[in-house]
Amino acid sequence: MTYQADERRYERQPYNRSGRSGLKLPAVSLGLWHNFGDNRPIENSRAILRRAFDLGVTHFDLANNYGVPYGSAERNFGRILREDFAAYRDELVISTKAGYDMWPGPYGEWGSRKYVLSSLDQSLKRMGLEYVDIFYSHRPDPETPLEETMGALDRAVRSGKALYAGVSNYSPEQTAQAARIMRELGTPLLIHQPSYSMINRWIEDGLLDTLEEAGMGCIVFSPLAQGLLTDRYLQGVPEDSRAATSRFLSSDRIDRELARDLDEIARTRGQTLAQMALSWAMRDPRVTSVLIGASSVKQLEDNVACVDGPAFTEDELAAIDKVTELRSAGGR
Repeated sequence: MTYQADERRYERQPYNRSGRSGLKLPAVSLGLWHNFGDNRPIENSRAILRRAFDLGVTHFDLANNYGVPYGSAERNFGRILREDFAAYRDELVISTKAGYDMWPGPYGEWGSRKYVLSSLDQSLKRMGLEYVDIFYSHRPDPETPLEETMGALDRAVRSGKALYAGVSNYSPEQTAQAARIMRELGTPLLIHQPSYSMINRWIEDGLLDTLEEAGMGCIVFSPLAQGLLTDRYLQGVPEDSRAATSRFLSSDRIDRELARDLDEIARTRGQTLAQMALSWAMRDPRVTSVLIGASSVKQLEDNVACVDGPAFTEDELAAIDKVTELRSAGGR
């Protein structure tokens, strides 16, 4: 059946300006890191993307190596884009990144001009796009001059293959330097994508201030701490959970007591733990958007409902701080 987007899609989601730019992003964006590769049914991915757009989620975030195998998330997204969303391309913000390992040899990762621009060309081909809306340097390269990596981002924008440029996983100092270089080149950085959650608060130690000063937005990934801040692990580690099946999360990181204490606070707010964790991550006006993953339409709907949650009281924030301060992950 031909997809027709819900006519009320823009009534269900707040949209926030990214720093001092003209671009607005939905408060909740959809990340395609997991659940969109060849190891997942494409019809499930299609259903999630359709429902997300119907709920006002206009931003879909990818990277060159997302999916199993690498590149499959972009390829599958490109297929769904052609078959379902071609008429809505100008209503979508599509982002991708280059920085982590993608292909063998010395030119297949990090931040050289050769890798960054070659990766962008490959991403566009996989997705069948002429341009992406945001192109990121996925991580800083300790052995490549930052001027070279930022010069590649500037070239990507000037060539018309990206509308905006961003960085991810950069420290406050690296971000300030990158922003200065890009400003001098005439292509200001739009946004930073760092990890952030109730148990991973590193961006509060300088990065948010740096972004505000530079006029950049902030879109945070892992606001649910890879599922730790959900009801998924309240009773144990399910066999099909990420902690049991993924190399990105080990079962020894599960703190059920922490989750249960936070879940009690969430219930008093009329939210699930996941909804509260997402609301918490976006409580600071400098956070433009939070990135969620979804393995099902129901999970997507439950998480997007965080935008309907109540504002935090000072007592609630203090209670969350008390629960997390002694058991914080304490880093990126």
